[in-house]
Amino acid sequence: MNKTSSIYVAGHQGMVGTAIVRRLQSQGYTNIIKRTHEELNLMDQRAVRQFFKHESIDYVVLAAAKVGGIYANNTYPAEFIYQNIMIGANVIHEAYSAGIERLLFLGSSCIYPKEAPQPMKEEYLLTGKLEQTNEPYAIAKIAGIKLCESYNRQYGTRYRAVMPTNLYGPNDNYDLETSHVLPALIRKFHLAKLASNGQWYAIERDEEIFGSIPDDIKESLGINATTNKPLNESTTQPKVVLWGTGSPYREFLHVDDMACACVFVMNLPDGEIVSHLGDNPLPFFNIGAGEDMPIRELAEIVKEVVGFEGEIVFDSDKPDGMPRKLLDVSRLSSMGWKQEIGLKEGLARTYEWYLKNSGSSPN
Repeated sequence: MNKTSSIYVAGHQGMVGTAIVRRLQSQGYTNIIKRTHEELNLMDQRAVRQFFKHESIDYVVLAAAKVGGIYANNTYPAEFIYQNIMIGANVIHEAYSAGIERLLFLGSSCIYPKEAPQPMKEEYLLTGKLEQTNEPYAIAKIAGIKLCESYNRQYGTRYRAVMPTNLYGPNDNYDLETSHVLPALIRKFHLAKLASNGQWYAIERDEEIFGSIPDDIKESLGINATTNKPLNESTTQPKVVLWGTGSPYREFLHVDDMACACVFVMNLPDGEIVSHLGDNPLPFFNIGAGEDMPIRELAEIVKEVVGFEGEIVFDSDKPDGMPRKLLDVSRLSSMGWKQEIGLKEGLARTYEWYLKNSGSSPN
């Protein structure tokens, strides 16, 4: 990509999109095209068609998606499959119709089978059954991959795809009903620390900024869910309750590392890709840290970073999700990319961002 190339980043306001925009800007790209959801509804095919018709665009980064954790995927499966299929189909097709030859599609590690060998290679796609709790979202992402592959095969486009592992960082979603595991952990431990310090006003402030706190979490924090008043502090101490057994393994990557990898993939010469992958109809790459840990261990690290000193309780009646999701990142690593931000450093940065934006710093 030239520094003056026009690059449309779909989903620029989300955690992933903002990180990609930051990375592009830091590398001197000056012509970044952005549209909010209010300005352009990506589920509206006619609106997307008009957008591509009237804008001069050289490259597309498709980072827009409806995303969420295990609770959201379980609760809103129709929304996850419909919205993500529509976004992918509209942007990919209309980009092709407008003559755009280079597009980067962002998928997810959940595309791989539940029982896939670990670490998961790109070749494992469609070799087994998906994890039930996020199957609708995964199917939508697989559809996007196959759309890109099919357009490359039939029309000669040069679309590429990346499959990031679990991401975290600035501008994440901290809504406790729809967030992924790591931002949910950060917020739960932060709220528990506030409750331990008796900072009830700070908890109210946090709720105003990052969304309502479910009743069961309020009670675990020592707050009466009906009156929003503190429970008897002599009998109820704040604790953090987490879904599942804590035994599943998860891999985490700071979103700035992911953004770096996306720009790296967009800039890979076609010849270099062919030399590594052969005549593949869709060059796609896993993006991850290459190592994972149990949720139980992750919770202890977040607890330490936040500074909460209370109890962690695992609710084994709730689902665990996939037992393990470790990506094999050797394909991208062999081409020169590597992770730069370690987990503890990334968590400290992320919690610092959270504190600056929550208006509810603990004493």
